[in-house]
Amino acid sequence: MAKESTPKIVTKKHLARLDRENRQRKMLQIGAAIIILLVVGVIIFGILDQTLLLDRKTVARVGNDKITVAEFKKQVQFSRWQMIKQYESSLQIYQMLGADPNYGASFLNSMRQIQSQLSPENATTLASSVLDQLVTERIIKQEAEKRGITVTDAEVQEALQSAFNYYPNGIPTPTITPTLAVTSTLSPQQLTLVPPTATATLPPTPEATTAPTETPTPTATVDPALPSPTPLPTATPYTEEGFKKVIEDYMAQLTEVGLSESDLRQIIHASLLRNKVYEAITADVQHEEEQVWARHILLKDEAQAQDVLKRLNNGEAWDKLAAELSQDTSNKDKGGDLGWFGRGQMVAEFEDAAFKLKIGEISAPVKTQFGVHIIQVIGHEVRPLTDSSYEALRQKKFDEWLQTQKQNLKIEKYDLWMNVIPVVPTLPPDLIL
Repeated sequence: MAKESTPKIVTKKHLARLDRENRQRKMLQIGAAIIILLVVGVIIFGILDQTLLLDRKTVARVGNDKITVAEFKKQVQFSRWQMIKQYESSLQIYQMLGADPNYGASFLNSMRQIQSQLSPENATTLASSVLDQLVTERIIKQEAEKRGITVTDAEVQEALQSAFNYYPNGIPTPTITPTLAVTSTLSPQQLTLVPPTATATLPPTPEATTAPTETPTPTATVDPALPSPTPLPTATPYTEEGFKKVIEDYMAQLTEVGLSESDLRQIIHASLLRNKVYEAITADVQHEEEQVWARHILLKDEAQAQDVLKRLNNGEAWDKLAAELSQDTSNKDKGGDLGWFGRGQMVAEFEDAAFKLKIGEISAPVKTQFGVHIIQVIGHEVRPLTDSSYEALRQKKFDEWLQTQKQNLKIEKYDLWMNVIPVVPTLPPDLIL
């Protein structure tokens, strides 16, 4: 007869232990699941951080306005694309004129410069200029908001159409502004100082007295080596269908570098806004200014200058002494004639002395970084500006305003921009010379 099995007695102690083991098992499972979720989350976050979230990060701030990675990258890619188009255009001309040493060489140098700017080694330089451009756009945007200056969608559309030479309301008639011939009637006193043929109507080009030019902060609108912020398309047929087709083709090219039509319109909007703010900032620049007509003799040192003054006082001719002793080779054979000039065109010491002199008066020796000058003023009057001089004054005022804004506003650039610089698009290998 089989032996009956003894039933297992389950005590409260056993039940408690089983319950504890089950809880521990569940906790381990939950813990493992949490760890897996954390690892997966870190991986997903890392992917998003380098894609979607990265594009939303900030590379610079102007006050409360931020410039995002996405905006920065698009503008860099657009700038590179424009430079490639400029390169291709220069290449076509070079292939036609390459045999002509007077013209072909300049286009070849231009292409080599673009090729250098697009190289990976110079990617940071180009990107830095683009970032400066975006900062400038933010400054202009804030100024426009203060002044109530706006750009409408209709203005953007009109600018887009005109950029492609499409004028649905007819080709605008250009306004021709006559250029004034700036001349002066010489007084009897002035006629004794210079020959009757001297008119001094041209701006001065003295190599020894012109104020040194400071290197401006690079932006896509200041540095001529960089591409224009607005598109430079070719002419299109004057039909709506032709315009739409060219826009479609143009946008197909921009899509390849990550830009949409909305991005293009924003670029045009920024350009138009800049033009309006520029007009507002420079509205009070006058079309005339105080100028002097002067001549000088540039000498090596104070002792030589005093000797020249003594010889002038003894009646020796100014022209003779200038030709004999002046170190300014650009005008020594013309009596040291500098022509008419306004303020800001000469180094400070020279300018201050010249504007204080009366007509016919000769200065004491004036020391500058170029040497020692003896100056004589031949004319002093308020004169109308040429178109180029007027625009130069407007640009100077705008640049000074912009520099002041940059000093007064809180502008921050974050190192992140150096880690997200696009190096595409690039020049096709078959186009590189």
